[in-house]
Amino acid sequence: MTNQANYQTGFLVQFLIKRERMKLLIWVLSFLIVTISTAVSLSGLYQSDIERQTMAETMKNPAMSALVGQGYGLENYTNGAMMAHQMLLMTAVVVAIMNILLVVRLTRADEEDGQLEMLRALPIGRLAPTNAVMFIVLGTNIFLSLVIAAGLAILGIESIDLAGSLLYGVVLGVTGIFFAAVTMLFAQLSDNARGTMMLSFTVLGIAYFIRAVGDAGNTTVSWFSPLGWILGTEVYVNNYWWPILLTLFIGSCIFLLALYLNHVRDIGAGLLPSRRGKKHASRLLQTPIGLSLRLQRTPIIAWLVGVFVIGASYGSVLGDLGTFFEQNDMIRQMLASDENISLTEQFLSMLMVVMAIMATIPVIMSILKIRGEEKKQRTEHLLARDISRKKLLLSYVIIAFVISFLMLLVSVIGLASTGLAVLEIDTTFSILVKAMLVYLPALWVILGVAVFIFGVTPRFTSFSWFYLLFTFVVVYLGELLEFPEWISNLSPFAHIPELPVDELTFTPLITLTIIAIALTVVGFFGYQKRDIQG
Repeated sequence: MTNQANYQTGFLVQFLIKRERMKLLIWVLSFLIVTISTAVSLSGLYQSDIERQTMAETMKNPAMSALVGQGYGLENYTNGAMMAHQMLLMTAVVVAIMNILLVVRLTRADEEDGQLEMLRALPIGRLAPTNAVMFIVLGTNIFLSLVIAAGLAILGIESIDLAGSLLYGVVLGVTGIFFAAVTMLFAQLSDNARGTMMLSFTVLGIAYFIRAVGDAGNTTVSWFSPLGWILGTEVYVNNYWWPILLTLFIGSCIFLLALYLNHVRDIGAGLLPSRRGKKHASRLLQTPIGLSLRLQRTPIIAWLVGVFVIGASYGSVLGDLGTFFEQNDMIRQMLASDENISLTEQFLSMLMVVMAIMATIPVIMSILKIRGEEKKQRTEHLLARDISRKKLLLSYVIIAFVISFLMLLVSVIGLASTGLAVLEIDTTFSILVKAMLVYLPALWVILGVAVFIFGVTPRFTSFSWFYLLFTFVVVYLGELLEFPEWISNLSPFAHIPELPVDELTFTPLITLTIIAIALTVVGFFGYQKRDIQG
């Protein structure tokens, strides 16, 4: 009976590898290049023990612990300890995102598109598709682990040895496997890809939030988060393997539960009950903008809650940051380049950039929703009525435009709700709002890029995500990796004045807005001229 349920699993694995190999190879190579470049840059930038210990002092504060995780080996901040502290968590989060997107695409998305039903019409086992996806996930993450471990070990950097490098790679792979199992479970509970993705990203966000709260205060709380487990490996310091076994065990249990639920549910159905809709649509729902808003209502609300919570969590530790700087003469001498600008303000400006990039994710998701509807041949039903392509695309652009404003505003409200009460600098709510909303033109440029690609070359809409990833790397690692100025200038965030440190200049903001408008207009013309692709 078991053999029948798993029949032709190997055939499906080969089929999925052939279909996804280029995307997965790009992901793995991207992780390898960023990881190796960062390791080389860190070792070259901080060559002496004194320089590394000075950097360690800057990381001994709740705000940085909440952002990148609590540090291990700060008393002896070797190249390995510094690499793991500053890069492991952020890389693990991106690996988790890669696995969530991969599993959603291979499970619920294929099921919604009818591809799984066509495969199930062939002589294959009932559990073969699910098992095949998990084998792809395991193979991808194992390959990623080995590539990262080998890449770091080959560098020959002091304290970045083979044992620690192997654990570093395994941590990334295990993180991917865990969140792939979580996504697999939600693929059985939800009856659509959008709900599966939203639930999976919610778990990832909650895990990051719990870890941030724990690392900034009571470290025991961090152990209630899977991201806290992987940081507990203390890579390049003590190299503990038991958190890896814990993560694998719980991930395996989640996958077995998903496998059982997949066996008992009907194809195309989810185990969570769907709310019954109204018999008659409202007047708003009968319009393109009302329909597109209804399709995105749940993820928009979830993202608004998420960015508010993240902003509030960062704001709650800003007071401790000021106290830390006051008590540390070494840090004040190292960073205080301008007596008129406090160290807290410098950190605050950096925090605004990170939160603005986070707010860009739902903007891209919103505008690319129309591409998903087109691939499922749903836009054809709308365009068959008295609705023009321009009007249909405009409805999604308006919603994405409003989302960009709301995400930045809600995130800074969350930051101010906890930060203003503890900040020891003369900062008002209006200053924080101005410092955050100044990034709107940067978000609009990325929105324009997405509209341009959708209108001109819809097959390459995934490039929008790679452009956002590139922007994050430039902002987060640009100075460390010493990118040429022309590369940094490719990111719209590089042209935004970092308030309250920099002075507000309108020239770059106007220029970015014009670029965003131009890209959007070209995207509209392209969409009107091209064929609708189903």
